[in-house]
Amino acid sequence: MADEETPNGPPSSPPPESPPPDAPPETPPQEPPPPEPPSSGGSNNTVMLVLAYFGILALIPLLTEKDDAEVQWHAKNGLCFTAAWIVLWIVLIIVGFVPVIGQIVGCGAIPLVFIGILVIHILAIVKATKGERLVLPFISDFVEKF
Repeated sequence: MADEETPNGPPSSPPPESPPPDAPPETPPQEPPPPEPPSSGGSNNTVMLVLAYFGILALIPLLTEKDDAEVQWHAKNGLCFTAAWIVLWIVLIIVGFVPVIGQIVGCGAIPLVFIGILVIHILAIVKATKGERLVLPFISDFVEKF
């Protein structure tokens, strides 16, 4: 008799397997610890990095964050970039007084230079907030000197 029927109905099934007595009890999976809250210095650092590329406002992080080398570098880079921007505008204004070349510069070059400066400012701010540096030829080399 392969299938023995119990007096009450279908064949009996084997009892459920229980863990061996020397096995450790199952523990539920543990959750990872919660992330640490951001430090208050991080947002101040971000504000200073953004201010570094807003022209003369770069003096604020330059004078207040003397202990942070990264903020200092970006503030100096922003100030040097602002100085180069002013020199470029002065050159474009002087060239603008030349009879034929002035019309070409006034109508074509000045708007393109303005857009280029704006794009470089935005790129520098984005890279600074990511912890990177936007190295501008000649300008960033000058920053390294002081």
